[in-house]
Amino acid sequence: QIQIVESGGGLVQPGGSLRLSCAAQGNIFVNYDMAWYRQVPGKRRDLVALITKEHTTTYADSVKGRFTISRDNGKQSIYLTMNRLEPEDTAIYFCYARITTLEPIVKNDYWGRGTQVTVAS
Repeated sequence: QIQIVESGGGLVQPGGSLRLSCAAQGNIFVNYDMAWYRQVPGKRRDLVALITKEHTTTYADSVKGRFTISRDNGKQSIYLTMNRLEPEDTAIYFCYARITTLEPIVKNDYWGRGTQVTVAS
């Protein structure tokens, strides 16, 4: 079993900060890319930030300079530090991981269940 577990969402005022955490758990052989996506109900799920196992990062234009993604390979975890939050950042944030497992040896994409971030006065 592979589980992707997110935490850290909540309600914050505009201009505030939050830190999201995500841990991949299970029979992991190789953990490749991990990323944060976000989705507003009724709209598509969009990439927020991605980090490779070599720590190369990619950000959506809308969050550049405000959000920082980081990675701890020993803990199979990623983090998203969100600063200067705006109402437009309100969404469900999903953690994604591309993982090769053992028994069976399979490469697949895995998703967490999401954590709600609400930015409002």
